[in-house]
Amino acid sequence: MVSDLPRRAVTRSAKLATLPLGFAGRTVMGLGKRIGGKSAELVAEEIQQRTAEQIFKVLGELKGGAMKLGQALSIFEAALPPEIAGPYRATLTKLQDSAPPLPAATVHRVLAEQLGDEWRDHFDSFDDRPTAAASIGQVHKAVWHDGRTVAVKIQYPGAGKALLGDFAQLARLGKLFGALLPGLDIKAVLAELRERIAEELDYLREAEAQHAFAMEFRDDPDFYVPDVIAANEQVLVTEWMDGTPLSRIITEGTKEERDSAGLLFVRFLFCSPARVAMLHADPHPGNFRMLPDGRLGVLDFGAVNRMPEGYPKVFGQLTRIFNQGDMDAVVDGLRDEGFIQEHIEVDGEALRGFLAPYVEPTAVEEFTFSREWLQAQAASATDLRPTNVVRQLNLPVSYVLIHRVHAAGVGVLCQLGTTARFRDEVIRWVPGFSDDEPAPVG
Repeated sequence: MVSDLPRRAVTRSAKLATLPLGFAGRTVMGLGKRIGGKSAELVAEEIQQRTAEQIFKVLGELKGGAMKLGQALSIFEAALPPEIAGPYRATLTKLQDSAPPLPAATVHRVLAEQLGDEWRDHFDSFDDRPTAAASIGQVHKAVWHDGRTVAVKIQYPGAGKALLGDFAQLARLGKLFGALLPGLDIKAVLAELRERIAEELDYLREAEAQHAFAMEFRDDPDFYVPDVIAANEQVLVTEWMDGTPLSRIITEGTKEERDSAGLLFVRFLFCSPARVAMLHADPHPGNFRMLPDGRLGVLDFGAVNRMPEGYPKVFGQLTRIFNQGDMDAVVDGLRDEGFIQEHIEVDGEALRGFLAPYVEPTAVEEFTFSREWLQAQAASATDLRPTNVVRQLNLPVSYVLIHRVHAAGVGVLCQLGTTARFRDEVIRWVPGFSDDEPAPVG
């Protein structure tokens, strides 16, 4: 049974309700310490740290919307002490990699509801044991009635109600997040995430996106996307794809294999907005396979960012300006885009330190990602003082998914330890980086 996904509204509401109650208690406790002579700044840091600890503990325990919010707020994770962020990351990894499977009887019931009582007529065979499980559904291997091996993705019963219910609860916690992250417009972020999650629950929409990617990359020398065979709102049948999971390349691959995988990974993420007008927005290692012919296979198109104009041109322009050293112009540009709200002032050098992991690889001909490099970049941001630049930033709604991809992508590249010419990919695919010409199409 899916025992660790607390879907009942009362249970989930109770868990989420511990956030504001706990914060109120800590505020009262902090006031008492101030009366006792402790400095206001030290008390504020204590309250913020304990608030952060409780936020991430509750978000990590819940799947659905709460976990999605936690993932979206990964930009702020660098501002948390390791003793808070570490267990939170471990919880998310566990939830992503080892969700408990639905029992076979429940799978059969969903298939009968979605495909009809004669659902078995569509398949020559169907394996009741799932090959993969995630936050809202699981995948089974089967043989379609025409002999093709297929992947059958089945949505958990009640997953949609649980996901959307979480956002109704989280929307009430704006003041709590405001105390921890004063530069963040959390309500706008929640509204954007809720809209994207509603799309992710619609497998017909996912099928449309996956088919578009499959058509664009058909016969491509670098990438393979399995095409869609059949779909409705809660069941998606696609071509089966074998290959070596990217997670295994990370742990067992040679340096050459890891370099190749990392370069293709970056190329896919950067070229897709120009070629398909969409960005794959869930770059988890479990969604990628290295095929025997050297291509990168890509799965799971439930989370995509539709980008009819491709990458925002300002993204490339600000990256170029950052490399040229004009931090005043970078700050002005980020303010214009909504990353820095009107009432917030930031220190340009502190901002430079925070942005370096995202921009530094574009400043040199060849770059090596590593865990040690990322840890060194994040070291300056691991405190909760009000002057911490991470706490002063906002996440504009139009960049929620783009940030999710960039942050997760840097993490994957550091796990791979990839050395490659990443700057070349940015020059080729990101408009505004090298000049004012648009990125190439195709």
